[in-house]
Amino acid sequence: MPHRKKVRHYNEPGHIHELTFSCYRRIQLLESPEHCRILSVAIQRAMLRNQFRLFAFVFMPEHVHLVVQPVGNGLIERLLFAIKRPSSFRIKQHLSKTDPLTLHQLTIQQRPGINTFRFWQEGPGYDRNLTEAGSIIAALDYVHANPVRRRLCDRPTDWKWTSARQFAGITDERDSDLPQIDPIPPDLID
Repeated sequence: MPHRKKVRHYNEPGHIHELTFSCYRRIQLLESPEHCRILSVAIQRAMLRNQFRLFAFVFMPEHVHLVVQPVGNGLIERLLFAIKRPSSFRIKQHLSKTDPLTLHQLTIQQRPGINTFRFWQEGPGYDRNLTEAGSIIAALDYVHANPVRRRLCDRPTDWKWTSARQFAGITDERDSDLPQIDPIPPDLID
């Protein structure tokens, strides 16, 4: 049996989490605007249903960063499941109509006779608890600056698939199909 990376989630009340998860084999599957729109809907629904606040996000071509906080007893594992499963299902439906070759490339043999569609890299990704104002601010800056560091745009607010404009208070029609972020309570970053 192959070794699977195990990430321990520390679901401490009030902690903010910086989450990162990747597309299968780090293939640049999020270059597709439709895949990003599907992911946006899944994130927005998952935040509401699992009682999480979303403070920042960016969709890179092959991975996603989220900065979130549970409200009450929200569990990171459930949040990730509630994002990954429906987005993967809807993207598979989309690919079956529009791109059978990519659908075939993302269908793996789980065991003899059993094939599985794999949009997301298996495993929980990366989860870091943020408890101090400095680390929270650094995580927000890191997430929003990611496309600039990769030279995909000149400024964080230029990237389509980010919360950078919302975070900066900029109203932009490009953001109508993005998840809405929550304001960060001032006591967390003062």
